[in-house]
Amino acid sequence: MVQKSPAKRRGRPRGYDPAVALARARDVFWDAGYAAASLDDLSAATGMNRPSLYGAFGDKQALYLKTLEEYRAGGKLRAALAQDETLRASLHRVYTTAISIYLAGENGPRGCFLIGTALTASVLDPKVRATFFDALGEIDAEFEARIRRAQHDNELPRSANPPALARLAAAVLHTLAIRARAGAPRALLETIAADGIALICGPRSHARRRIAPPGTR
Repeated sequence: MVQKSPAKRRGRPRGYDPAVALARARDVFWDAGYAAASLDDLSAATGMNRPSLYGAFGDKQALYLKTLEEYRAGGKLRAALAQDETLRASLHRVYTTAISIYLAGENGPRGCFLIGTALTASVLDPKVRATFFDALGEIDAEFEARIRRAQHDNELPRSANPPALARLAAAVLHTLAIRARAGAPRALLETIAADGIALICGPRSHARRRIAPPGTR
């Protein structure tokens, strides 16, 4: 009786790390966009064949949605805004960090992963559209919370409108992403950021001083 060799299993590659695989897949989507990112490109980047990719993440849509969720869960904006500093300094930190990210990329400036990929993919994909909409709302909410804190600390006048200023802060972030991907130089992006900060916080020479609570001086 001839003993048959055991069939090869189609499993995940040895040393498989889901976080690393997602990051590499995200980079493919980030450069090419959702529609142009092929399964061959994704397989090559992650080191996983198609059956392994499907087994770990599902189809291409599911993989892309996972990369979006991972990107949203990073919490970089919240961390930058949580620093114990003025609103002007917080916004400067956010925009400066964003510009560095948006101008990075092995194949050229990539802008924001969320804006650069979900903007087009959401037209024909309701799931991507819903994720995109929620993510934009989260960005608005993070800015609004920080602006309300600044208003409470008397950095902004009581007449200021936190929701409107938050949408303006988010709009500056989004235009930085778009212009970076379009090839705008860093100097122009920094000027746009500075103009946005001046609109939100007021000109530096007219900025309201932060008032310390009674008994803390």
